[in-house]
Amino acid sequence: MNIGFMCGMKNNGRYTIDDYLEEIRFAQSIGLDQAWMGQVFSADAISVLTLAARETTSIRLGTAVTPIQPRHPTSLALQALTANAASAGRFDLGIGLSHKLVIEDMYGLSYKKPAQQMREYLQVLAPLCRRERCDYDGDLYRVHAKLPVADAGEVPIIVAALGPAMLKLAGQLAAGTTTWMTGPKTLAQHTIPLIRHAAAAADKPQPRVVASFPIVLTDKPEDAKTQVADKTAIYGHIPSYKAMLEQEGAEHPVDLALIGDKATLRSQLQTLKDLGVDDFNAFCMDTDPEAVQRTLTFLAEEKTNLR
Repeated sequence: MNIGFMCGMKNNGRYTIDDYLEEIRFAQSIGLDQAWMGQVFSADAISVLTLAARETTSIRLGTAVTPIQPRHPTSLALQALTANAASAGRFDLGIGLSHKLVIEDMYGLSYKKPAQQMREYLQVLAPLCRRERCDYDGDLYRVHAKLPVADAGEVPIIVAALGPAMLKLAGQLAAGTTTWMTGPKTLAQHTIPLIRHAAAAADKPQPRVVASFPIVLTDKPEDAKTQVADKTAIYGHIPSYKAMLEQEGAEHPVDLALIGDKATLRSQLQTLKDLGVDDFNAFCMDTDPEAVQRTLTFLAEEKTNLR
């Protein structure tokens, strides 16, 4: 199981470009496999990761995730191919539908028929990210183009998928999925079997499963749990995540968090590996000033044991 982390988890996400780059350089220096960055309302994730590509040599870089609605698939493909060229093939493009609250209420864009939009989007994005010509005429997108970015290679597409329809699309048309607010039981009984079945039915390679969890290494688990509960409470009110929590039988997002000493975290990580998780994405919680760096260092040390 590869070990990566979500950038920008300290100081309530108040990061400069230099802060992001420093954090990614540190992660590479201790041997972490991956650095992921979400597209929220601060710096543009693909732009930052493209900059990071020129300051690193081995760590993989990826978005977790970029919402599709604000960007035409040809524009997003061009950004992704550029990032992949800049990183010598170390870039993963994570995409998702975001949420109605963001897309309709904040951006003023349509959130109707999200599964159809993702299917059509992938029909355009996937061949372009393979540097193939796309000839597609759908209801939402009509594209006839090729993007021959020099030295780009193929960009793996990872789709944020929770429900059955999205997992089927991810298995059929992408390289894998990334999850959030999805617990071990749900991964084992729902996520992994559904996406693997869809990929097999489409004669595709076994898809990657990137599982994201809040995590903190601490000798004060109760204090940390109180803080993590506060930081993650919002996810319990978002319908798609709420459905995953209910499927897991979890009352609150904090119930999914990995919190405790080295032995506790080691056991929880091993469980995820045994379930079939390919990539662990650590949402390190800054419950004290050293918590993020302490947790990242522990994860780097455990990496070999989780192969």
